[in-house]
Formats: sequence, structure tokens, C-alpha cells
Amino acid sequence: MRARRSGRWKAAHRRWRHSLKWRLVTLFLLLALATTAVFMFGTQRALQSGWQGWVRPIVDDYAERLVAEIGSPPDPARAQAIVARLPLTIRIDGPQLHYDSHPRDEALRARRFDPSQWGLVRHSADGHRIAFGLAGPSPESRPRMFGWFTLAGLLLLTALAYAYVRHLLRPLEAIGEGVARFGRGEFGTPIVTAHHDELGELSERINRMAASLQGMLDAKRALLLAISHELRSPLTRARLNAELVPEGEHRDALLRDLGEMRDLITDLLESERLAAGHAALQTEAVDLAALAREVVEASFAGRALRFDLAPDIAPVQADPTRLKLLLRNLIDNALRHSAEAGEPPTLFLARHGGGAQVQLELGVRDHGPGVTDEQLQRLAEPFYRVDSARTRSAGGVGLGLALCKLVAQAHGGELLIERARPGLRVAMRWTPAQRGPNEIDRPQDTRAGGA
Repeated sequence: MRARRSGRWKAAHRRWRHSLKWRLVTLFLLLALATTAVFMFGTQRALQSGWQGWVRPIVDDYAERLVAEIGSPPDPARAQAIVARLPLTIRIDGPQLHYDSHPRDEALRARRFDPSQWGLVRHSADGHRIAFGLAGPSPESRPRMFGWFTLAGLLLLTALAYAYVRHLLRPLEAIGEGVARFGRGEFGTPIVTAHHDELGELSERINRMAASLQGMLDAKRALLLAISHELRSPLTRARLNAELVPEGEHRDALLRDLGEMRDLITDLLESERLAAGHAALQTEAVDLAALAREVVEASFAGRALRFDLAPDIAPVQADPTRLKLLLRNLIDNALRHSAEAGEPPTLFLARHGGGAQVQLELGVRDHGPGVTDEQLQRLAEPFYRVDSARTRSAGGVGLGLALCKLVAQAHGGELLIERARPGLRVAMRWTPAQRGPNEIDRPQDTRAGGA
């Protein structure tokens, strides 16, 4: 229990340290409390010193006059007249008279006969003891009451100040949301703030920066697409000319290099489509198990592969062309890097959870040599290859897993790359019921030309 409370306290303290709003609230509260304490202490000390230095001699002189007015021996009628005229209590004790102006008020009795309080005690010439006290609230209580009212007022002002500061800092929320949108590549919606201050100026600068970034990205994308398209025609001609070369080792090497260039161009085009914030998925009901077997029969017929496909998985809304691209890259990667393994790669389809929280995994597990921790973190980076295992002689340019990651993200999921000991386990995990961020209702002609 104690550890749990300690953990909650640390979490709250961490949130407080990283929240400008709550630090401002704390500052306002501490300022209000400190101001109230100083004001109350100063007021009370001023009243006390004023009573002791100035007021008390006047009160003592007036008490003597009241004793003279009551007379000797004391006259109860005169005492009663004084009580009726002034907010005082009077008690007379002596050999001839016992008088109490407020006999039933115990609070007043305790206060007026305590010399340390505000009561005054005098003696008449005939030996009677006359005690005066205040009939109203004690002057000591007034500073305290005033202090409480002051504290309440300061707390109210603090709340109003906090509300105003929150209003002033509200553009920070809009700025944070806008920066998050820009980070996702959504540059079409600028940051909107109604404030014409430093925060409004900051928003405008961020909007101009986002517009500049969008322009540079669009220019880069247009250049890459133009180059890729322009390379297709001479590449096709080169491949046709290579067919005229006599059969042999040189022809095979030339065709292999041309095929690699073709795959590179295709992968670059597809990566740009998927990386663009407006990339469209052409979704339809897809039987994942049937699609996996179709990919294997079409592109890897005769290769050693195992299947571990969960039964009774209903068709899901997905882009079949992008899923085929993902599977071809995963299977090709597994076959190339587990060629010397004793077991073939396994193509699997798994289901986790149930109901609305169900998640699917579609991927491949190989039994190859695996990779190091540093390499594992970088496998999905574009053009990254592990030198010891991913050489040009083995094929591939380092875009396969990067494309798979983009396909997974386009479907609202993620690409998991894990050690399988031995080998690697690479899978796309997503929630089928969740609409992908790039999904559209009407398909557009953006299908990839091939793997």
C-alpha cells in the first residue's frame, strides 16, 4: 500500500513538474497564502501595539471615570445605566453589594473577569471590586475574522487569475495539436488562434514553417516521381536489348541488374505513395488466409514454406494489393536470409483478444542467423542493410521492410520486428475494425505496379 501511494505521489509530482498550468496555480496559491499571512500578522501586531501604546491609557482613564460615576458605595442603578448606554459588562463584588449586569452569559463572565483579556478591574474607595468587560466580540477576534475574509477574497482572485491565465495559454493547446498534425504530414490544416500576441505570432511562424516544409516535400516527391517515371522507358528498352544478348553468365547478370533497378523504381514509387499523407487505400473485404496462399502460389511456387494460419478469421476490410506487397517482401526477405537454415520460414496469421479489441497479426518467421540489438532497431529504415547478411549478391536494396512498415501504418497498425531465437519474426499487427488513417470510401487508381 505504501509503495502504491509513493508511486502515485511520484507520478503526480512528475505531472506537476511538466505542467506549466499547475505550476502557475501553485504559484498563485502560495502567493495568496503568503500575502494573507503577512497581512493578518501585521494587522494583529499593529492593533496590539496600538492598544498597548496609545489606547490603553485612554481606557484606563475612562474606567476611573466610570468608577466615579457608579459612586461609593456603588449604585446598581447607575451601573445599569452605564450598561444600557455602552457595550460593557459590569460586575461588582464587595462587603455591601454583589451585582452582575449579565448573570446568565457565561462567555462574557469568563472574558470580563480575566485580567489577561480585555477586562479592567478597579476598586472603589469603600473596598468594592468593580470589573469591566466588553459585551461584544473581542477585538482580538476581529483581525482573525478579517484575515479569513481576506483569505477568501485572495483565493477568489487567484481562481479568477488562473482562469484568465488558462485563457491566455489556451493557444498552446492549439499549437500542440497543430504541431502533431504537421508531424503526421497533415499540412493542410493550419494552426488557428484568435490571440494577437506572442503566442499568435508563434502560431503564424509555425504555419509558415509548415508551408515551407510542405513545399519542399512536394518538390522532393515530384522530383523523385518524375525521375522514377522517366527511368521506366529507358529501363524497358535496356531490358529488351538485353534479351538479344546471347545466353550466358553475362546476360543473366545484366538481366538481374535490370530487374533490381526495376524493383527499386517500383519500391520508390510505392514508398512515396504510402508516405504521402493523402495516400489512398483501396479497401475491400479480404480473406487473409486465402490471400496469403495466393501470394505463395503466384510468387513462391515450389519454395519451402510452412503455414500457420488461424482458422475461422472472417474477411476484413483492407487493401489487398498493399497486403500482397507486404507478404511478398516479408517472404522474400525470410527466404533470402534463412537459405542455410534447417527449417523453412513460417507464414502465420494469428488473432489476439476478442470483441472490439481483437487484433490480427500477419507475418513471417524465419530460422536464420538473426541480427544484433543495434541492427534490430534499424531494420525498417529505408535503404538500411546488414552488411553481413544483406549484401547486393543476396538481392534487395533495403526498402522491403520500410515498405512493410508503411503498409502497416497505412492500415492503422504497426510493424513488429522481434527475435525468434533463432531467426526473426516480422509481422503486421492491426485492429481490423479500426479505420486506417489513409482509407477512403471510393478507390482511386493508386495501385502499385508490383513488388
